[in-house]
Amino acid sequence: MLTRQVDSSSSSLTDQLPSLPLIITSTTFISFGRDNFSHHWFSEATAPSSPSGRAAASSRPLPLLSQCRPFKQKETNLLAMATMESLIGLVNRIQRACTALGDYGGGDSALASLWDALPSVVVVGGQSSGKSSVLESIVGRDFLPRGSGIVTRRPLVLQLQKTEGGQEYAEFGHMPQRKFTDFSLVRQEIQDETDRITGKSKQISPIPIHLSIFSPTVVNLTLIDLPGLTKVAVEGQPESIVEDIEKMVRTYVDKPNSIILAISPANQDIATSDAIKLAKEVDPLGERTFGVLTKLDLMDKGTNALDVLEGRAYRLQHPWVGIVNRSQADIIKNTDMIYARRKEQEYFYTSTDYGHLASKMGSEYLAKLLSQHLESVIKAKIPGIISLINKGIEEMEAELDRLGRPIAVDDGAKLYTILELCRAFDKIFKEHLDGGRAGGDRIYGVFDNQLPAALKKLPFDKHLSLQNVKKIVSEADGYQPHLIAPEQGYRRLIERSLNYFRGPAEASVDAVHFVLKELVRKSIGETEELRRFPSLQSTLATAATQSLEKFREESKKTVVRLVDMESSYLTVDFFRKLPQEGGPTPTPIPGDRSADRRAVSADRRGVSVSADRGEEKGKYPSDPLGDRYGDAHFRRIGSNVLSYIGMVSETLRVTIPKAVVYCQVKEARQNLLHYFYIQIGRREGKELGELLDEDPTLMSKRQEIAKRLELYKAARDEIDAVAWVR
Repeated sequence: MLTRQVDSSSSSLTDQLPSLPLIITSTTFISFGRDNFSHHWFSEATAPSSPSGRAAASSRPLPLLSQCRPFKQKETNLLAMATMESLIGLVNRIQRACTALGDYGGGDSALASLWDALPSVVVVGGQSSGKSSVLESIVGRDFLPRGSGIVTRRPLVLQLQKTEGGQEYAEFGHMPQRKFTDFSLVRQEIQDETDRITGKSKQISPIPIHLSIFSPTVVNLTLIDLPGLTKVAVEGQPESIVEDIEKMVRTYVDKPNSIILAISPANQDIATSDAIKLAKEVDPLGERTFGVLTKLDLMDKGTNALDVLEGRAYRLQHPWVGIVNRSQADIIKNTDMIYARRKEQEYFYTSTDYGHLASKMGSEYLAKLLSQHLESVIKAKIPGIISLINKGIEEMEAELDRLGRPIAVDDGAKLYTILELCRAFDKIFKEHLDGGRAGGDRIYGVFDNQLPAALKKLPFDKHLSLQNVKKIVSEADGYQPHLIAPEQGYRRLIERSLNYFRGPAEASVDAVHFVLKELVRKSIGETEELRRFPSLQSTLATAATQSLEKFREESKKTVVRLVDMESSYLTVDFFRKLPQEGGPTPTPIPGDRSADRRAVSADRRGVSVSADRGEEKGKYPSDPLGDRYGDAHFRRIGSNVLSYIGMVSETLRVTIPKAVVYCQVKEARQNLLHYFYIQIGRREGKELGELLDEDPTLMSKRQEIAKRLELYKAARDEIDAVAWVR
């Protein structure tokens, strides 16, 4: 059994713990005080209650494990120990889940990185600084690939979990169902998994490998091993390898929640240490940095590293720890790790240079120191982590609401989803028509501006010119000229004039149709729920356009009927109120009151009737032959027709908008998707699914957010379950 004398200045046996095998730590009870952590061990044979007791203890070997009993502690301390261990395990589980989701920090995602918020110990050092040996010594197993050049080409997240006995084994995050009990296979799998991402080249990748080791001989701890810093690219490496490695390392050590384990070889000047140089840049006060000196046994004879270990050469907030790695001969011989640890402790206890520091040297002490510090950092960071998780949950739920929730797989749910999306579109379309959104006012602009302007531009001046009136009236009379008034000429002039109204009437229909189509397009674009379904958008636009086409055809038929109705039956009263054509006035019969009534009627029209002269006095002469076919006569016909057309124009200016609104706007508002609803109800499940096909990019984004949301909620629930957090 390894023995040593206890320093008389020691107040307890706490400082002697590192001299025992690591398995002793499995029964150590950790008390979490307000300022520090302490281990309480007492021997049944000798209690450190008096100086004599301590002296007696120093004269005998350290007690066997079976002779030691833990100091009785309060139940709350036991609970604190359990909760702390569960917190480290929780952080480990969250880190594994983050990696599975592609969140390993330093990314460009708009979502907050949970990985960056999780405390972890980041191992940093130059090539051949002894990083691998330190990690293997902490674990107590040979499991890391070895070789020349860059061996670690991907971050290795090493999660140590202490078990209550049983066989130790390892699990990889990418192979969760397989337990490795042969650690040589672990080494091979690390190499193979690295090659799967980077190939056989010397390239590096930021995607981490997760390795969990369950053992009764380890402490609860998470370490992240990174590629060794280098200064020169060797054969097979890109010229940018130096910058690439440093950039990767910085993404880890820059995080305020990372604990930097800076490893430097003792046989090199500390001023040239790549790890210390980088740690000083990102942590100038040394609050997050633990310094480790390796290869103390390889220093030149007569020299030592006390200036560094005692903090005089470069001071950190945390103590420096010296490590003696296995020699190359020990590695080749596959020397047992427990034996190597004992040799390491023996080196420090028997060293004239480092004997007074022996209790705070070695890989076992380093592991416990890091574990305790990691636990305290996790405890301090938990409120911030919970805040980040809650904020992330709110942001992701809001984003999922914007992107839309996943669609159910059954046909009924798909049909219901489609109908709900159609209702959302229809609501926005109606808002455009009714004035809740812009666009509906353009329809009124068609009636108030375009239609009156089109009516004014009709070529009635040409159609009712003197020459054209003569021509049409003469054609209507045929071989026998009209006797009193050219009624057939009037009708032909009016009918041909009314045909001109077809153009503005149909143009109004087309203008409103264009506005409605534009509102459909705009409404589809403004329906947030539809954005994720391009197929449904296209189908909906097609169905709405087809309905609008039907409404347009019906509207055109209606407005043309309005014009045709004006042609089919002329307003007789209008012509009865016009001045009578010149001609013989009947001689009034005495006592005939009807003659008097005709005279009064003629007088009201501005015509004077003379019974004895047989002529009209007033505006028009009575000689039918002198004026019946003169220019004034035809001008009067054209003027009368134009007056009638003006009356009809005013009527159509009012009735055409009514017909258009009734046949197009009202129908579009009430039945735009009527035919679509009939068709959609006949579709099978596969066809419904095709309508709900989404943009692959959008689907991928929603799935990523949904998985991350599930992770955040699970993490929040597990953290809330820890007793001391409450």
